[in-house]
Amino acid sequence: MRAVIQRVDRACVKINHQELSSINKGILVLLGVEREDTGKDADYILEKTINLRIFEDNEGKMNRSLIDIDGEMLVVSQFTLLGDCVKGRRPSFVRAEEPRKANELYEYFIREVRKKVKHAACGKFQEMMHIELVNNGPVTILLDSRKTF
Repeated sequence: MRAVIQRVDRACVKINHQELSSINKGILVLLGVEREDTGKDADYILEKTINLRIFEDNEGKMNRSLIDIDGEMLVVSQFTLLGDCVKGRRPSFVRAEEPRKANELYEYFIREVRKKVKHAACGKFQEMMHIELVNNGPVTILLDSRKTF
């Protein structure tokens, strides 16, 4: 499972110019599900995300987590994170999980987020979405559940 984590002042998802969901200060998670991912991968990404010390403390150092600041989280499914661009000019998505299984893990991830984060919002699986965000920092972190060495 791959995730792009962005520290945001605010973010929202729109479908057909209609706002579906939004958050204030917190984290936007773009989440890609890879073939053979399980709940263990989702749990790893979630625990790492909510505990990353990427928010500033009183001294201006990145020393506080999403949990510490009681921040919000927006989760958006993004299979293109599994795109392989090594050969040719068109990304290959053979490593992306098939839609039914990917959606199950995406929904599982969201359920688990809602147990741990005060305000959790999400996009809509397999929809064309517009994401608006104000990236704070900017701070952007890449996570991959298969790179846990």
